[in-house]
Amino acid sequence: MGDWASTHKLWEKWASNNIGSSGEPLKAALLLNYDPTGPSRLLSVIAEQEGIKLKAVDLLPFLDFVKRKNWQMEFFSLGQNQYLVTSIHEHWFCARCVNTSKPGGEGVIVMQTGSFLLVAM
Repeated sequence: MGDWASTHKLWEKWASNNIGSSGEPLKAALLLNYDPTGPSRLLSVIAEQEGIKLKAVDLLPFLDFVKRKNWQMEFFSLGQNQYLVTSIHEHWFCARCVNTSKPGGEGVIVMQTGSFLLVAM
């Protein structure tokens, strides 16, 4: 995902096919600018979002959580939900919502690709 125009085009195509309406696999997703080695003030935190409305300030604790990489020892929050990491892989991890009322549960998958984090809910 080199330049922003290509990234935006890929996001639009992917989001329209996978997020939001009943029967779709995801209820929401975020594409976040994330480069732990670079200065954090250069880019907006939220590159894209669909199915959820969060502000950058809402995501700063989550980004700190990702940066610490202490994933199996801490909870993190996105919106009103609190999550616990259940599985860690090379470039992604998944987590289960611990405060949901749904019997089937809710979860997220967080994937790092280049300088982005894709958060699928």
